[in-house]
Amino acid sequence: MFQDEGRFGRLSDGRACWAPKGVRPEVREQQVREYVYAFSAVAPTDGRCVSLILPRADTHGMNLFLECVADTYPKDRFLMFMDKAGWHVAKGLKAPKNIVLDHLPPYSPQCNPVEQLWKWSRTNWFHNLYFKSLTEVEDALEKALLTLSAFPPLVQSLCGFPWIRALSS
Repeated sequence: MFQDEGRFGRLSDGRACWAPKGVRPEVREQQVREYVYAFSAVAPTDGRCVSLILPRADTHGMNLFLECVADTYPKDRFLMFMDKAGWHVAKGLKAPKNIVLDHLPPYSPQCNPVEQLWKWSRTNWFHNLYFKSLTEVEDALEKALLTLSAFPPLVQSLCGFPWIRALSS
């Protein structure tokens, strides 16, 4: 599995969009700095995806997330790749018995397939939207993550990099 965190908030993400000829689309913008964090892990070969939305990204949250993954798949043993964020290498990090942790090379987000989940979620659930509250952001993020976990073929298509498929065959 591969793991990463994504920050989602009330900062507007304005992008080009379709409008009838002669009509200029209007998109509200805001610069409210309120965020939540999505912790996700994917198995690109079979499309399994586990996510947890938390208020902060820190060692405590990472421990909660690892327990969530371990509880979701108690009979499986995982090698989980992640970047070297401070909470991924903290002394207080406790990996459950069925998860072995390893790290991706430094400064290589292109190697982490979870980044594709963030790109897809932002494109399909967040751009050109105005959120009145952080609860609305959490609701949209929850819908995006539930959609991904309900459709393993979508996760496979987003995260199944050729080099990952070659290693697993």
